[in-house]
Amino acid sequence: MAYRNLTEKEIATLVVYGCTADDWKDVTVSEGFKPDFVSNVHFSGQVTLGVFERIYELPGGVKRHSGINDCCLHNCHIGDNVFIDKVHNYMANYTVGHDTYIENVDMLLVDGPSTFGNGVRVPVMNEGGGREIPIFDRLSAPLAYILTLYRHRPELIHHLQKLIDEYAARQQSSMGSIGSHVQIVNCGTIRNVRVGDYATLRGASILENGSINSNVEAPVEVGSGVKCNDFILSSGVSVTDSTLVSKCFIGQGCVLGKHYSALDSLFFSNCQGMHGEATAIFAGPYTVSHHKSSLLIAGMFSFLNAGSGSNQSNHMYKLGPIHQGVAERGAKTTSNSYLLWPAKIGTFTLVMGRHTKHSDTSDMPFSYLIENATESYLVPAVNLRSVGTIRDAQKWPKRDARKDSCKLDPINFNLLSPYTIQKMIKGRDILKELQAISGETTEEYTYQNCRIKRSALLKGIDLYNIALYKFLGNSLISRLGEREYHGVEEVRARLQPGMETGLGEWIDLSGLIAPQSEVEKLLNDIEKGTVTLPDIQRRLEDMHARYYDYEWTWAADQLERYWGKPMAEVTYDDVVGMINLWRESVVKLDRLIYEDAKKEFNLNSRTGFGVDGDEERKHLDFESVRGSFESNPFVMEVLNHIDKKTKLGNDTIARLK
Repeated sequence: MAYRNLTEKEIATLVVYGCTADDWKDVTVSEGFKPDFVSNVHFSGQVTLGVFERIYELPGGVKRHSGINDCCLHNCHIGDNVFIDKVHNYMANYTVGHDTYIENVDMLLVDGPSTFGNGVRVPVMNEGGGREIPIFDRLSAPLAYILTLYRHRPELIHHLQKLIDEYAARQQSSMGSIGSHVQIVNCGTIRNVRVGDYATLRGASILENGSINSNVEAPVEVGSGVKCNDFILSSGVSVTDSTLVSKCFIGQGCVLGKHYSALDSLFFSNCQGMHGEATAIFAGPYTVSHHKSSLLIAGMFSFLNAGSGSNQSNHMYKLGPIHQGVAERGAKTTSNSYLLWPAKIGTFTLVMGRHTKHSDTSDMPFSYLIENATESYLVPAVNLRSVGTIRDAQKWPKRDARKDSCKLDPINFNLLSPYTIQKMIKGRDILKELQAISGETTEEYTYQNCRIKRSALLKGIDLYNIALYKFLGNSLISRLGEREYHGVEEVRARLQPGMETGLGEWIDLSGLIAPQSEVEKLLNDIEKGTVTLPDIQRRLEDMHARYYDYEWTWAADQLERYWGKPMAEVTYDDVVGMINLWRESVVKLDRLIYEDAKKEFNLNSRTGFGVDGDEERKHLDFESVRGSFESNPFVMEVLNHIDKKTKLGNDTIARLK
C-alpha cells in the first residue's frame, strides 16, 4: 500500500486536536486519510496510518467511530478502520491489521527482537530437567511425544531441536503484529506478543512473550485476569477467569479457566483445565481436569478424566522432584485418588484409592486398579464391560472443538486397535502364566506390585478373549465389505493384505496410533537430516490416513495365527466360524454393558429422590428426572447395536454363500 506525507493542513488539524510528534515527516498516511478522528496522540518513530471510516456498534447500542485517541504511538503501522483509545502508557513497535478495536490498555510493546514464544524450552514431565521441549507454533502431539520420550536417541533429538530453533529464528522480529478484526479491551501489559486475526482479549492482566494463533475459522479468547508468559495459544483456544499460564503450549480447541494454574506443561487438542493445577505435564488430547483440588504433575496423559482430589507425587523426599509417570490413553482417576510416581497405568484403566507401590499395569489394559487396606489390587479387563468406557469412546469425537481446517494433531478415537489388542494378548498370556506358575487354586496372585484375585484373573482371560475376537471380526467383516463373492478364491484374494506395513508392535504417539516400523522409518530420516518440519507433519498425517490399511495387515496376521494356516489356504468354514465367534463375542459384551448400565437405575440409585413421599413418589420423581431404563438413549443404542451386528454377521455370511 502506498503512503504519503501529511499535508500542512492535516498537521494543523491534528495539532488543534491535541496531537504532537517528534517529527511530522515520520508520520505517513494512506490515500483517503482524514485527521478528523485522531486526537490527543503523540507520534514518535516511523508511524503509518490507514483510513478511519467504520463506525463500531457496541453492546447496549453505543457507537464508536474508528480512529485513534489518547495514546502514544511509537514505530507503529495502523491499518484501515482501526479504533484505538486510551493506551495509558504507550504502544510501540506493532503492526495492526484492519478493523481492529483496542481500548483501555496499559501498555502494548515489543521490546527488542522477540520470537514470540517460539523456541521456549518447557521442562515437561521431569521437573529436574532432561526432557526440555522447544515449543513452536505448529507443535503436534506426536512430534512432542517423540521429543519427550526418545531421549535415548540423542542424534534424533539434536536434529529436531535444530529444526525448531531454525523455525523460531525465522519468527524473530523487533516488530509485533496484531491481526485484523481483533478486540483488545481493558487489558494490562502486553509485551512481545503476536496476536492473530479475530482474537478477543478482554481484561487480560499480563501477556508476555507469546503467540496467540487465532484465525477466522477458530478465534482465540483470552479473558479477565489471565496472566500468561512464555506461551503459545493455538487456534480455537479459550483461556479465561484469572487462569495462570507459564511456559506452556496450549493446543487447538483447549479450554483453561476458573482460576486454573498451568506451569511448564504441554496441552494438546481439546484438553480442559479448570479450578486445579498442572505442573510439568504432557497433556495429550482430551486430558480433562475440572476440580479445584486436583493436581496433575510430572506425568504423561491422554484421554484422561481426573476426578476431584486426584494427585500424584514426583519425589520421595530424597533427590528432589525427579520422578515421573505415565497414564496411557483413556485412564481415569476417581475422587481422592493418589499415585506415587514412578508408575505406569495401562490404557483405559480406572484408578481408585491411594497407590504407593510403583505399579506398572501397561500390559493389563481396561482394568481397575483399586486400593484395599494399603494394597493395590488389579482387576484385569473389567473396564471392557463398563458402560462408562463405551460412553467415553462415543463422546470424544462429538466433543472435538477444533474448528480450524488445518488440524495439528492426528487423533485416532478407536477403542479397539492393534495397539490396545496387542496389550490384551500380552495381558491374557501373562494371566495364564501366573495361573500356571502359582497354581489354579491360588486365591491371590502377585503382578507388578499388585495383587490379582483368582476370580478376577479368570474373568480377565475371558474378557480379553472376547475383545480379541470382536476386533478380529470387525476387521474381517470390514475387509470383506458388502460385495458378492463367487468362490473361496475370491475371498482369499480379498483377504490378502496389500502391504507388509503394519506387522509387529504398534504404538500410541499421544493420539496417533501407528505401526512402530513406520515411526522408526520417520525417525531414521530425521536423524539423516533429510526432512523438514512440514515433511514430518505430512508423514505423521499420512500414517493416520493409512491406519485401516495398516490395521488389516496386522489383523490378517493375527487371523492366520488363529486359523493356523496362511490366508491362501483359508476355507469358507474358517471365515464363517470367525464371523460367528465375532457375533457371539459382540452380543456377550453388549449384554455385559447392558447389565452394567442397569446399575444406574437400581434402588440404590434412587436414594435422594422423592424425599417427602413414599416409594411410589420416589419412583415417579426418579423417572421424571432420569427417565426409565428401557427408554434411556444409551440403553436403546446397546440393544440396537446387538440387532445391527447380528444382522451384519448374517448378511456377510449370506454374501459369502
